[in-house]
Amino acid sequence: MIQVIKNVLSAEQVSRLKHTIAQGEFYCGKQTAGWHAQGVKHNLQWQAAAEVNEQLQLNLLEQLTQHPQFSALTYAKKMMPFIVSCSTDNGGYGNHIDDALMHGEQMVRTDISCTIFLNEPEDYEGGELVMSLGGVELPYKLSAGDAIVYPSTTLHRVNPVSQGQRLAALTWIESFVSGCEQREMLYDLDCARKAIMQQHGKNQEFDLITKTHANLLRRWSTT
Repeated sequence: MIQVIKNVLSAEQVSRLKHTIAQGEFYCGKQTAGWHAQGVKHNLQWQAAAEVNEQLQLNLLEQLTQHPQFSALTYAKKMMPFIVSCSTDNGGYGNHIDDALMHGEQMVRTDISCTIFLNEPEDYEGGELVMSLGGVELPYKLSAGDAIVYPSTTLHRVNPVSQGQRLAALTWIESFVSGCEQREMLYDLDCARKAIMQQHGKNQEFDLITKTHANLLRRWSTT
């Protein structure tokens, strides 16, 4: 399931984040690409002093994990540290699949990929995040502060940026619910019960859906 999450970061938070990014520098992104992706990765990746990086990591982690839609979509168990990428001067990232296993402080099975856009769409030309699903290509170019989550099994790319600069923060999530179809069912049930609560309050239908949601989560989750 591909899902856009609006307003993970406010305009003020995006501005503060860019101020933090300005305290570091960018280097060739090929250094963190898997062997099969190095030939198509043409972007830059951010690095900074430990205390600056820690500030960025904590701010992004707090804002993303506290967003209720993120929680309902991912059931995050473990997450990789955020990477900040920059695409400019016709840089981008050709078709690739994210590595199935990534190693930060601990090994993470990549069930879900997440990109947070840090520029407005009009700030740069190109730079669309394009998903390839069953021969159909789905381009995404979101507002600053918006995020997109998608299965890490998805073939995707970032189109070359012909003008301006594309900044994005990326992370990868290991979910308590490893199956994409199961996560989608749980998300649909969660949306349905929230709609019932908003329109009718806590009633019998709300309780039945909540029971089913909880029991399916219990059945499908891993600890």
